[in-house]
This record gives sequence, structure tokens and C-alpha cells, in this order.
Amino acid sequence: MNIGNPICQSSLPVAPWTDALAARLPGLQPVAEGDWLRIDDAYAGQMAYRDRLITQRREEVVMRVSGPIAAEAALLEQVVANVLALPGYARVDGGILRPDGAVVGLASDENPVVIAARLAQEDFLILEQTPAGHVLASAVLCFPASWTLAQKIGRNMLGIHQPVDRYDENIAKRVNRVMDVLQQGNAVWRANVLCYNDPELHQPRLEHERRPFDPAGPVYVRVERQALKRLTPTATAFSIHTYVVPIEALTPEQAASLPENVRLGGSMGETN
Repeated sequence: MNIGNPICQSSLPVAPWTDALAARLPGLQPVAEGDWLRIDDAYAGQMAYRDRLITQRREEVVMRVSGPIAAEAALLEQVVANVLALPGYARVDGGILRPDGAVVGLASDENPVVIAARLAQEDFLILEQTPAGHVLASAVLCFPASWTLAQKIGRNMLGIHQPVDRYDENIAKRVNRVMDVLQQGNAVWRANVLCYNDPELHQPRLEHERRPFDPAGPVYVRVERQALKRLTPTATAFSIHTYVVPIEALTPEQAASLPENVRLGGSMGETN
């Protein structure tokens, strides 16, 4: 837990409630060239925390439905290419130097998704196209926003999003249609927003567990910038960049337009 030493951004660059398109489910928009992965001022804190979780709680945050799959190597290849175009990264002997000074080795028997997650600020999940739909086949999820990887691994998109009422069969069909036609190398993104009483990034919960929230307590605004990127003809990467800020860090425009139901513990654009 990091409540005593919060890992927060100084501002919120993604505020989906201020964008009419992003505010609608599923709210998918094209990712601009070079904007799949991002780094911000919480990079060092988030990366150090992810490294600790992978080391200390690996069985909770790293999962596969079976052995290695080709899409894992494809994900790592694309992550390496993308981060090397970002400031602060450099290729060094045997690996990649991160902006925080850590070196992540590439020549190892490690799961490629773990290496990718140790390079980029995003969590990564891989969805494989099967007769049952797009199924969650491999993932590193260190910063869940009130869901649990063990409960979702192996499920298709509709199963993953249980029990979210707004993610019904109609929304599922629209998302699946986007994933079916997404061209290799292309990506789309969306975002959601929730409020918490603490800035803790690792917030796993089972489907029957409610997210606690006291409107009279401290308020932290949490936004997930989620992207779908085609990796192979049958696999898609789902990446999650997490922003957490105290409500006082919102701009006047963001604060004035934040929906009241979100401020009181509800959500907007929530899909998990």
C-alpha cells in the first residue's frame, strides 16, 4: 500500500468528462501517431511500485491461460519500438535504460509481457480472438481499478466486464466489431473516471465487492486511458495508463464540469 506515500500526477491531462465523444460508451477514438504509450511525472513512482508488485506478488499480477503465445513477443517488440521514441529511454548493452535510471534486460527467459510492463508506464493485457470471442489470454495488471485478474483471465469481453450493467451485449458487439476490423499496428483509445478516498494504485476487488467511498472523505480522481492495439492477425493488446490526482489538482474547468455522481462515488465510462 502507498497511501502514506501517494503516487500521483501533478495534473490530469486526460479528463474524459470534458470530451463529448469520450463521455459516451464505448467512446473509442483513434490513437494519434506516436501516442500509444505515454510517460508523465508519476513515472518513477509507478514503475518502482510495479517492479515491487511483480517481484513480491507475481502470482496476483502476472497471469496466462496457458504457455507462451506468439502475441507476447509481438507486444514486447512494439513496446520497445515505441518507448525508444519517447524521451529518457535509450538502448544499452543487453537492455533498455528507462527514464528513471533502471535498466530492463531484454535477453532473458522472462515472460515478454512482464518485460513490456517493466518498460512502459502502462499495464498490458493480451486478448486472443477465439470462437468464443476475444479472450483474455495473458496479462500484467498491477494497478487494477476494483477488479481482479484471477477472476477475469480466460474470459471473453462480455465476461470480463461482468457485472457492469452498462457493458451490455450491444456495447460488447460494438467493441468486438472494432477489434475485429482493427488493422495491425493501429490503435484506438478510450477513458473512464472514478473517485476514491485514497490514491492507492493496486485496488483489486472481486465482482461481488463494492468499491468503498465516503463523499465526506478525501477525494482522489482516477482516470484510466485505455488503448486497444492490434498485435497480430488474431491478438490485440489492451493497455492501461493510470492517472490519479487529488481533486484539488483539477483545473477550474475540470472541477466545475466533473459530474456530481462521479464526485459522490459513481463512475463515468466504467467498463470493469
